[in-house]
Amino acid sequence: MIWIAKSVWEEKSLSTMPFGIAGDMAFRIFCTPRLSHYRAPNQSALVERARFHLRKAEWRRITTPVADIQTYTFHPEQSPSRGTILVSHGWTSEASFMTAIAEPIRRAGFRVVLFDLPAHGLSGGQSTHLVDCARATSFVARVIGNLDAIVAHSFGGMISLVAAEGLSPMPGPLDIPRVVLIACPNRLSQVTSDFSRHWGLSQAGHRAFEHRLERVGGRPIGQFTIVKILQSMRSNVLVMHDRDDEDVSFESAEEIAACVDRAELVELRGFGHRNILLAPPVMRFMVSFLVRGTNGVGG
Repeated sequence: MIWIAKSVWEEKSLSTMPFGIAGDMAFRIFCTPRLSHYRAPNQSALVERARFHLRKAEWRRITTPVADIQTYTFHPEQSPSRGTILVSHGWTSEASFMTAIAEPIRRAGFRVVLFDLPAHGLSGGQSTHLVDCARATSFVARVIGNLDAIVAHSFGGMISLVAAEGLSPMPGPLDIPRVVLIACPNRLSQVTSDFSRHWGLSQAGHRAFEHRLERVGGRPIGQFTIVKILQSMRSNVLVMHDRDDEDVSFESAEEIAACVDRAELVELRGFGHRNILLAPPVMRFMVSFLVRGTNGVGG
């Protein structure tokens, strides 16, 4: 656990610190998921309830250069399966919260693999960042082999696509025919700006925070965009987003759909950022999109 002054926690602000120290502190908080302000007050109770749905999965621990990663595989009733789908959760979440998404995919005949990102759920590590999560994702994908699609929620979308893109320090690109993005931010800068506002960073503190992220990411913050990555790939893409999402603006989905030729957008209302994972329309559109790929139908 990193040390943070009591006054900072009480005020939820880094505004009184020198910008260099504030930027470093912001980076350490940002990279420690259990400290995130996005976590629900009853997170422990929600986790205990959600993990119940992992009981029928095949549990496997995969050692990666980043951390030991806990995976959960759900097998379809039919054999052979239609293919393999990797499902990625969002920041501060864990695989157990994606089981509602996994079940209709499994019932459609796919093998579904969920996993906890580094420093999340039952995987190893106390802190992590975008690139290490992407490296772990890339390694897990290679161990599983022959992915037909990735389904990702929220920040898990950017993590998954950085892994698929394969630029250093990734070991290389992944061939992912289909990608389903659910409530995903398009730009890393959107995420960092929201974080900086929450913690009261000055403009200089915000820049210092982003500079630390750029050092571990190996490129400018502005180059971390889902649109840019998808434009370098040949994947068919389904984008689903709630118009009233208060955590990630619907504009992200509009940007992705407008700028990526092989992307289609499904607009939803009334579910928000988290309950969208339980929305029946999401299940229907997602399964239809995935099945189209295995039936040899383009688009």
